[in-house]
Amino acid sequence: MEKYNSIRPGAVWLDTKGERIQAHGGSVMYLDGAYYWYGENKQFTDPDKNIWHWGVRCYRSVDLYNWEDLGVIIPPETDDPGSSLHPSSMMDRPHIIYNKKTKKFVCWLKIMQRDGTQSETVMTADSLTGPYTKVREGLYPLDMSAGDFDLAVADDGKGYYFFERVHSETVIADLTADYTDVTGYYSEHFPHSHPPYVREATAHFIRKGKHYIITSGTTGYMPNPSEAAVADTWHGPYTVLGDPHPGDASRTSYHSQISSVFKVHGKKDLYIACADRWMPNAMDVPYEDYEKAYDIMFSPEATDEERSAAAEIMSRIPREKTAEADYVWLPIRFDGDNVRIDWYDEWRTEDFE
Repeated sequence: MEKYNSIRPGAVWLDTKGERIQAHGGSVMYLDGAYYWYGENKQFTDPDKNIWHWGVRCYRSVDLYNWEDLGVIIPPETDDPGSSLHPSSMMDRPHIIYNKKTKKFVCWLKIMQRDGTQSETVMTADSLTGPYTKVREGLYPLDMSAGDFDLAVADDGKGYYFFERVHSETVIADLTADYTDVTGYYSEHFPHSHPPYVREATAHFIRKGKHYIITSGTTGYMPNPSEAAVADTWHGPYTVLGDPHPGDASRTSYHSQISSVFKVHGKKDLYIACADRWMPNAMDVPYEDYEKAYDIMFSPEATDEERSAAAEIMSRIPREKTAEADYVWLPIRFDGDNVRIDWYDEWRTEDFE
């Protein structure tokens, strides 16, 4: 296997064994001189076989180019169809944070329930790579249906949970001291009446004392325009900055969805937006088509004729093959407080300060 010496957004990315990296909807953590990239293991995902995931997989790298497979750190529970970790369970977007007081790694997992609601499974471990033990299952934080999310820890050790209150708004909630639940204190942001405008896939990061949030719209696996926002404090208020992809005429965030943002260790100002290109087989479908379809499908005022037209549009979208999804990692450029993400066919961290 030839070693990589650059990042090539949208290209097939192989691990050091020559196999596709399976860390979708994932995040990157810097720990003890190395980067750890973890996410949804989609290697066996097949809608025809009712397989949504195969646990959470983790990789290790020292250069951000070449990734060693550390295996499945949270395995699927194949013997229990009722488990939130059964392969048929719609488990998404693992996020892991470290609690210095409890000395535990805490992982939250979003679970899309069959009744349409979304809950959380919370697990803890003594090591980033596990083994993890469930401490909560079927958790509805603040008694809300809680969708895509992010977790973050302040310098003082306080934890925060950013999530989509499903098809409504973004909620920022304080975590309990052990990070396994919410305290009850929360704030509400970016309200919208329905998809595709409701914000999901929240990615939070801090730069020079400012809090940034990047979100996507709600169009399933199909990509849409991202939206950045900035605030002076954890709970805001947040000022919406607009789509951070200025060169993207397709309005699809370069045909991808950002899952997390991290700062490169040792660099003055290099932040990387990590995104999934969930639907590389549907890049020729115009965003305007399915934007309209989603707007109609979720609008209570839509007529039967309009709904029929929306269904026809959606029928033209290819079926997802997330086992073959690719990654779009790009550096963030800052224009004052504004966030900008430019396209590069290939780039190196060495070229940025």
